[in-house]
Amino acid sequence: MTEIVVEARDVVLSFGPTPALRGADLSVGAGEILAIMGPSGSGKSTLLHCLAGILVPDSGEVHFDGRRIDNLGETERSGLRRDRFGFVFQFGQLVPELTAEENVALPLLLNGVRRAKALEQARPWFARLGLDGLEGRRSGELSGGQAQRVALARGLVARPRVLFADEPTGALDTLTSEQVMDLLVDSAREQGTTVVLVTHEPRVAAYADREVIVRDGKAHALTAEAIS
Repeated sequence: MTEIVVEARDVVLSFGPTPALRGADLSVGAGEILAIMGPSGSGKSTLLHCLAGILVPDSGEVHFDGRRIDNLGETERSGLRRDRFGFVFQFGQLVPELTAEENVALPLLLNGVRRAKALEQARPWFARLGLDGLEGRRSGELSGGQAQRVALARGLVARPRVLFADEPTGALDTLTSEQVMDLLVDSAREQGTTVVLVTHEPRVAAYADREVIVRDGKAHALTAEAIS
């Protein structure tokens, strides 16, 4: 039986009078790559943010590694996001004042790893992701695809239990999107990292082991009926 790493149970969340999730249920197995799809405003990113402990649902439960996390305080949830989770967002969100290698090393530095050791662990990612020679550049000196690969390295450098990727190719052209997804999947498989991926693009979702679609604030197995 597959070990469940992340799970949402009957999660409800509204923003003021506007419901975003209406009893969403979702489970993700160890090492699985799951794609969450849905139209704009469907609640797919909201669901990801609840799974990652960024948002706290109004009701329902969120579990990580068998432990309920939605009822934890912000300090404990921040610790989980720092120590156990990795993140890749649509526009990379690199720290502009830092070099590329410092950006990759950032999760390690935040975890208390000494600077020299953190940079040593960050550097191999540049050859791995085709970024040799770009270690000293800042985000403004990188192309969109290069910056997103740096963001991917930052998300995986600390070997997180779960990588949450929210539209990681949304700002990229088709060829660069495919390159980033190839690297994301290969790196996650190599490390045994579970991936929860939000996208509205079927060609990106095709990289996943399984797809669900969020409609009307609920998650459904991806079938022809769910899409219609």
